[in-house]
Amino acid sequence: MTHRTLAVVSAGLSQPSSTRLLADQLAAATRDELVRRGHAVTPHVVDLREYAHDVVNNMLTGFAPTALREVVDTVTGADGLIAVTPIFSASYNGLFKSFFDVLDKESLVDRPVLIGATGGTARHSLALEHAVRPMFAYLRSVVVPTAVFAAPEDWSDGAADGALRGRIRRAAAELADQIERRPPASGPADPFALTTDFLQMLGRGDDAPLS
Repeated sequence: MTHRTLAVVSAGLSQPSSTRLLADQLAAATRDELVRRGHAVTPHVVDLREYAHDVVNNMLTGFAPTALREVVDTVTGADGLIAVTPIFSASYNGLFKSFFDVLDKESLVDRPVLIGATGGTARHSLALEHAVRPMFAYLRSVVVPTAVFAAPEDWSDGAADGALRGRIRRAAAELADQIERRPPASGPADPFALTTDFLQMLGRGDDAPLS
C-alpha cells in the first residue's frame, strides 16, 4: 500500500467558515478516492487565518517563523494540494495570495492541485478561472480541470447539495488520477541543496582541465 500526503489550504477568515467547509469536503472526497484505489492517505489541513501574522512577517523580513516554516514544508512536500479561497472583489483574498507569494517559486512545480472557492453569489465563480488558475499556472503546478465553486445556495444544513457533491467527486477523482501518476513525494526540496557540481559553479565544463 502506497502512502500519500495531501495538503489542504483554506484561506477563510471567518469562524465557522464556508471556505473551510468546502476544503474539508474536497479533502474527504479525495482521501476516499485514493483509499478506494489502495492508497493510505494522510491529510494535513492548514487554516491560513492562524498564520496571518507570520505570513506578513515573512514578507517583511524574508524569513519564515518556525510555525509557518512547518506549514510551508507540509504544503510543498505533499503529494497533492487542495487550495480554497473566498472570493473578494472578484479575486482570491489577500491572505491566500500572500501565502503562496512567500513560497519558493519552484516549490510547486508539477504538483497536482485542486482549486476551489466560495462566494456570496455564483457570479463570482469565474474568478477561479481568471485569477486562481492562472496563479498556479505561473507556479507551474498541474491544476485539475474541474474547479469547485460553492455559493450559499449550494449548501443545505451544512452539507453540499447534489450538484455541488457531483463537482466535488469529479474534482477529487481528477486529483487522485494526477497523484497516482507520480511517485510518492519525498518531502520539501532542500533550499540549500547543490544542483551543480563545483566545476560548474566555477564556470568550467566537465572536460575542462584543472590548472
